[in-house]
Amino acid sequence: MLKVQRFFLQSTALVIGILFFCSVNATEEQAAWAVDRVSLPKPRGAVILKVDGLVGHTNIAKQAQFDLAMLQTLPASTLYTSTVVTDGVKRFDGVLVRDLFNFLNYAPQSRKVEALALNDYLVEIPLSDFYEYDVLLATHMDGVLLTSIDKGPLWIVYPRDSVRKLQDIRYDYRWVWQLKYLHIR
Repeated sequence: MLKVQRFFLQSTALVIGILFFCSVNATEEQAAWAVDRVSLPKPRGAVILKVDGLVGHTNIAKQAQFDLAMLQTLPASTLYTSTVVTDGVKRFDGVLVRDLFNFLNYAPQSRKVEALALNDYLVEIPLSDFYEYDVLLATHMDGVLLTSIDKGPLWIVYPRDSVRKLQDIRYDYRWVWQLKYLHIR
């Protein structure tokens, strides 16, 4: 009887060890992401963007909150394109959304982004859009700072003139102006 109990305990310990080893290896990428969480500096000016969900870098209440100056520390990018709500080709300045997400160390299992505007317009955008195309988080149009009166303070802008596929109406719904919030999931 003692030999049976010892065998049972040894077998149970072996199974638990194997399960633990497999679970650690299965989530190694996720664990590395979680360990890399760091705090961002807090915004000094008015908060114009909040990002939460599966992000590794936060600064206030599990969110990454940005003022304009913080966004402008990211690599600047310019895009020339037409829109369905303005006349002619416009110059947009800001940061690529993928640069923002990379800066925030988004989680590897992320697949979707919910974008919310000041007027409560909400749209779900595949995360792949931001890596397949040079989608801009615009702060300026034709050299003028965007304000909430005119599609600002932030506008998600797709390079629709340089990629024919992006002229499809399905992508027009993803151009969120007066953007205030992104949720990565």
